[in-house]
Amino acid sequence: MGCTDPPWSMYYLNGQDNSMIMVSTLPLKDLTAGFKESGVENMVDLRRAEMLQQANVLDERESFSPLRQLGWQNSYYFTLRTTFNQPGHLATVVAFDLPVNDLITPDMSLDSIRLDPITNGGANKNTPENVTVNFNGTRIDIASPINTSQLRLVWQVPTSMLLSQSLQNIALPLLLNIVLLIMAMYGYIRFRQPPVSPTTTAAAPTSPGNNELQTLRALNEEIVAQLPLGLLVHDLDANRTVISNKIADHLLPHLNLQNIASLADQHQGVIQATINNELYEIRQYRSQIAPRTQIFVIRDQDKEVLVNKKLKQAQRLYEKNQQGRVSFMEHIGEALKAPTLRLATQASQLPRDSGAAVVATAENILRLVQEIQLLNALEADTWEGESQRFTLQGLVDEVVPEVLPGIRRKGLQLLVNNQLAAGAARHGDREALRTILLMLLHYALVTTRIGKITLEIDQDTSSPERLTFRIIDTGTGINNDEIDNLHFPFFSPTSADEQQQANGLTFYLCNQLARKLGGHLNIKSRDRLGTRYTLHVKMPVEAPDTPDGAGDEDAPEKLLDDVVAMVDVTANEVRHIITRLLESWGATCITPDERLASQEFDLFLTDNPSNLTASGVLLSDDEPGMRKIGHNTFCANFNISSAVQEAVLQLIEAQLSQEIQVETASGSDESTQLHASGYYALFADTVPEDVERLYNESVSSDFAALAQTAHRLKGVFAMLNLIPGKQLCEALEQHIREKDAPAIEKYISDIDGYVKRLL
Repeated sequence: MGCTDPPWSMYYLNGQDNSMIMVSTLPLKDLTAGFKESGVENMVDLRRAEMLQQANVLDERESFSPLRQLGWQNSYYFTLRTTFNQPGHLATVVAFDLPVNDLITPDMSLDSIRLDPITNGGANKNTPENVTVNFNGTRIDIASPINTSQLRLVWQVPTSMLLSQSLQNIALPLLLNIVLLIMAMYGYIRFRQPPVSPTTTAAAPTSPGNNELQTLRALNEEIVAQLPLGLLVHDLDANRTVISNKIADHLLPHLNLQNIASLADQHQGVIQATINNELYEIRQYRSQIAPRTQIFVIRDQDKEVLVNKKLKQAQRLYEKNQQGRVSFMEHIGEALKAPTLRLATQASQLPRDSGAAVVATAENILRLVQEIQLLNALEADTWEGESQRFTLQGLVDEVVPEVLPGIRRKGLQLLVNNQLAAGAARHGDREALRTILLMLLHYALVTTRIGKITLEIDQDTSSPERLTFRIIDTGTGINNDEIDNLHFPFFSPTSADEQQQANGLTFYLCNQLARKLGGHLNIKSRDRLGTRYTLHVKMPVEAPDTPDGAGDEDAPEKLLDDVVAMVDVTANEVRHIITRLLESWGATCITPDERLASQEFDLFLTDNPSNLTASGVLLSDDEPGMRKIGHNTFCANFNISSAVQEAVLQLIEAQLSQEIQVETASGSDESTQLHASGYYALFADTVPEDVERLYNESVSSDFAALAQTAHRLKGVFAMLNLIPGKQLCEALEQHIREKDAPAIEKYISDIDGYVKRLL
């Protein structure tokens, strides 16, 4: 075997005497001279050490080595090792060095080849055609199993080299194909469809170019025939008419085009001519393409004068109708006003049960008549607004009671969310704004069957004088035809409920009033989701009434400064409204979740009647104002700030009066009684500790221990004949049995105050 052929070698390690035999196809000259100094000796020593180590591995019978390289021949091979175990002796190992040159083609680089063990037990190792391709980063691994072995041969090919070689192999054929395609397209265009000469066009009247020319000519003739004016194109050199329509053909026998052309040149191209007692205006234009070709445009002056007369007459008739409509609406409004007022007066005198429906009907008729009169004043430009200083919250307090009966009748909820300060003052037409809000709220009330109506008030951040009012309902929505009433009254039918029908004048009148106030009205509605009315008006901000020279530090004290209010409200929107209102008056608002165990409060406000067990204010949305419902308990509409304010002030007044009475009675009689009993020192040592224990047990919600402590305190008060303390403990025991946490905290605080007054 020549020196260029890869060597085949076998190594036999005898387990009995630890001797090794090497059989190799290496050239003879490599094994003779210089054997001791050659690399073969090092290789044999290394192989002997490796096989000795292999003999010690008892669990491995057959194994393959990774790909190896002979340094002096630059050839690659792998080793197959087989181990034979003998009892009492070292294992015998037989190793074969197998070159890989026979496994690959000569043009493959050996540096990119590696051997890997087959880990997939399901693969068939006896089928060398089972080739797999995997992408490994920037390389492609092409793997094929080696027959009758547990190895596979992996060839790593760089992606860039694969792409470059692929382009080199296909670039030339692809370029040739493109060149051939371009040559074929050029030959088809150049030789298969030669350009059409003028003679060919004349000889072939059915060619595509000729058809297009005929279509264009027919289109021009159709356009000229449809003109409402007379059109004539005349060639003066040939003395022939090129283009004309029926009007020009009718007048052509009566026209001398030569004289008309010369006269038109003298009068800037425009002359008038009388033909059969009819006046015509003839305009002459000189063609820019053919200078000797004249274009004449003939207009019938008598017909235009007649049309202008008809237009003026129609305009006068329209203005007369408008004036008649305004006069009619004004007179009918005046005629209906007096009977409607008498009807409303008589209906108000009827008994309440039988006359409620009549009164409501009379009020609706009266309101409609007033709106008609207001619209007449706006259209006649006789409406004069009255600008004044007013507060928006005061305006809202007037609007809410007027729409409240309809809200209660349909079982809806009204929410007024005024983002401005409670005392914020504006300057503008208060009555016009009040009319707009009432009309829109009544319209939303008619179109809403279930849910709520929300009135939001806010100001523009960029321009504080611009106010935005949003009325949002949860009704069934209104269609686009109904929204068209915004531009013309009673243009489309309106929505209706069981009691009444919406007014078709509302949108138009509100929009006209909004324009008088420097704004406008927008309406957006979605089917079954409700309607949003957005009103924009402009009303300047009025400065608050402060004494001259007073600064921020001299500002007057707010109504509820240093007052802590417990707000126990379930609905988030209602809690936001009442909290904003109380904080604008200077109060500090807390909720049951935020309150500390021993934190006291001055006012208690809730929307749940079952929580109003002691003194407090019950918040409602259907109360017309404020009323007293029990001892130190009041009910107020949270949408009306004046009602809430009056309820809070009366509650504070009642609490102060009660505290004064209790302090007077306690300070004189009960305190003296406690000192005279001889148990004052024992009372001072034990009772405050029990009160503190009440606070701790209330925080941990230990109702059993809380009941025992309250019962023990009740016994102390009963023994000392302190009746108010005994009553407070009895009420506390009742709330402990009901597990009413807010009431428990309230009575613990009352007991604590009572004990402190005694001490």
